[in-house]
Amino acid sequence: MTSQPEPRATAAASRRPRPRSAATWSPGRPLRVQVVLYDGVEEQDFIGPYEVFTVARNAARSPLAIGYVSAGQPRVVTAGGGTRVQVSTGWSPGDADLLIVPGSGFTGPSRPGVELEVNQGHLPGKIAAARRDGLSIASVCTGALLLAAAGLTRGRPCTTHHMVRDKLAALGGTVTDARVVDDGDLITCAGVTAGLDLGLHLVCRELGTEAAGLVAQILEYRPQGTVWTG
Repeated sequence: MTSQPEPRATAAASRRPRPRSAATWSPGRPLRVQVVLYDGVEEQDFIGPYEVFTVARNAARSPLAIGYVSAGQPRVVTAGGGTRVQVSTGWSPGDADLLIVPGSGFTGPSRPGVELEVNQGHLPGKIAAARRDGLSIASVCTGALLLAAAGLTRGRPCTTHHMVRDKLAALGGTVTDARVVDDGDLITCAGVTAGLDLGLHLVCRELGTEAAGLVAQILEYRPQGTVWTG
């Protein structure tokens, strides 16, 4: 079962501040986006928002920098479908304004993916320690379970893939019926292709409606579902 958000006063009380306003990003101080990769990660989960932001940078000329990071040292990550990605940057959330955590399929606790990462505890611990003012943390699909394991979703509006909403609720999240849930410095989205909607929402929020509109036009993608912003 899923649960709806508590009354607005309760949700507002638990919200953390949003990051600096979109108007402050500039070529000299761009929005810094990091996408976290780990073995077993779902390809569409990470490439969707990554593509949105790279188009915003390259076509809309938005002031941003984006790259992949791993929880440890730079290395080659093998995604769930077998794609091998060279991750050239190690864990460095102090150099990010936005950290995006994609999900994976539910492959069991012994095979690469979200369940293994949760059981090992290393990545959730890194995410928990990364929290600070000025950093927004987002998830795609089952990546929300990594944020839950890090203690970020407890008592806060959030969402994930429809097949694991019960797991997110059991971990204390206030599961919300929306494609994207924006609770300030915690932004989550539904499954797989919802990463495109997450990316477009964040481009709109951080870099403006004009940039987001151009990106959607170039990608020939019409945003789906609703965005919950409290």
